[in-house]
Amino acid sequence: MTTLADAIAQTLADDGVRHAFGVVANGNVLAVAGLTRRGVSYLSARHEGGALTMADAYYRTTGEVAVCTTGAGPGLTNTATGLADAVKHRSGVLLLCGDVPTTGPRRIDIDQDTFLDSLGVPVVRLTDLTTARTDTLRALRLARGEQRPVALCLPQDLITAQVTEQAPIDRYSQRLHRIAADSAGTQAALKALAGAQRPLILGGLGAWRSGAAKILTELGDRLGALSTTSAMASGLFAGNPWSLGVCGGFASPRAAELIAEADVVLAFGASLDQWTLAGGRLLAPDAVLVQVDTAAAPTTDRVDILLTGDATEAATALLDGVQAADLPRSTWREDVNDLTAQLGWDYEPFEAAHQHDRIDPRALTRCVAGLLPEARTLVTDGGHFVGWPAMYWTAPDPAAYVFTGAAFQSIGLGFAGAVGAAVGRPDRTTVVALGDGGALMGLPELETLIRTGRSALVVIYDDGGYGMEVVLFGDRGADPASMLFGDTDFAATARALGARSATVRSAADLAVVRAWLDEGAKGVLLLDCKVVPRVVAPSFSKLTSLITGGRGSRP
Repeated sequence: MTTLADAIAQTLADDGVRHAFGVVANGNVLAVAGLTRRGVSYLSARHEGGALTMADAYYRTTGEVAVCTTGAGPGLTNTATGLADAVKHRSGVLLLCGDVPTTGPRRIDIDQDTFLDSLGVPVVRLTDLTTARTDTLRALRLARGEQRPVALCLPQDLITAQVTEQAPIDRYSQRLHRIAADSAGTQAALKALAGAQRPLILGGLGAWRSGAAKILTELGDRLGALSTTSAMASGLFAGNPWSLGVCGGFASPRAAELIAEADVVLAFGASLDQWTLAGGRLLAPDAVLVQVDTAAAPTTDRVDILLTGDATEAATALLDGVQAADLPRSTWREDVNDLTAQLGWDYEPFEAAHQHDRIDPRALTRCVAGLLPEARTLVTDGGHFVGWPAMYWTAPDPAAYVFTGAAFQSIGLGFAGAVGAAVGRPDRTTVVALGDGGALMGLPELETLIRTGRSALVVIYDDGGYGMEVVLFGDRGADPASMLFGDTDFAATARALGARSATVRSAADLAVVRAWLDEGAKGVLLLDCKVVPRVVAPSFSKLTSLITGGRGSRP
């Protein structure tokens, strides 16, 4: 027989778990020891919230479940923000946490079921020693199969108890179950396509996770459609000459004009929130919007036709239907061929804002874009600054873009996200962008990023305050002292923690990036960029009316 802590570790390792992130406490330290003895790589975070976001980012970059492990009570509650973001992003994370003893709660304990239920996290509790291995496997497969965080709760008094179960009762098939396209939705979509002159395919994160990029490209070629993506699926159609890039608030003006001309929009695996549809202003009022999703109901009233099904299955059914009916191919591509070559923000001129010893954030971001390594993972925190990387930096594919906090509209997760992304894809240089507010909120995990020794370029947009709140409420009666706090010497902080750093006030100061790249891009290079604060990102100037409050990190 073996202890419960070791049984958990063995089951997880046997079923493919390779990485864990966490903070040890008396409720999980022996489980961590069991994981490391069985070859699972463990990385110590500085805060449980950071550990959760690391596991989330690892999943986003690899598609594989990682473990986040914490103690009970405060260790668990510290995960709340990162956990909520992972839930809303539908990330497969296994949260292995300490739990209330079976003998009853202690002073430090809380009702963990109620806490986790409020965040939408299912709980598997290990109280039956005769099924502990099976229950552990069930929790892991639930996280993996349903693409969601799952909590595996380990009661404090059972950690060293002897498990009598020798092997899991059921191996729980890992076969991916795809939801077939419903016939009624498929026929309705085909009827709309029969009269389409300017069809548009919008790919979301669900399309990427379904592996639908190839079939969507084939469908687009057959229809003569243009394509675009949600922000989270950035890079889904990378290299496709008929891709308009990201839609919604981050779309370039010329791309937005073409999107507005579409008469039938096929949206695959996209939530179609107000940011993707620019508050309803993105599409023409008479455009037919077809949402392809596994959900049983549309996610917005703007949807005209719901096609329930997996993105790959639905795209295949539509392509078969288009070919069987011999629907005419649109000439839209040929009509706009001259326009699609110059769609991006690089083709949009601007007059640089000048301020003593500060750099225009547009000029900064464009210059950095020319220095980014081709093999890269882009990570962003939340905040006003995200408008700049979204305009000028591209991702090779959706797995190379980790927008932390976007789903929950929070800030402070960027450094932790960079750690998880770097662990998930060590073959790529991690490039993480943060505002000064979010960087200070998540500062402990900068030390973790530096400690790992992985290749990372950190770009901090320091405007001396909470930029989003200034944009939204600066002229609406807000107290400036509540939003502004002056510059922070991030360069000195990074050097004190062991990183290479530079303060950037002009394009000339970016020479350090090229030198770092020439030397192999080893370790962490932090750029402390002092940006002109009065420049407002176009994405937020357009969407200001949609934002009614919160932490100011909406995408």
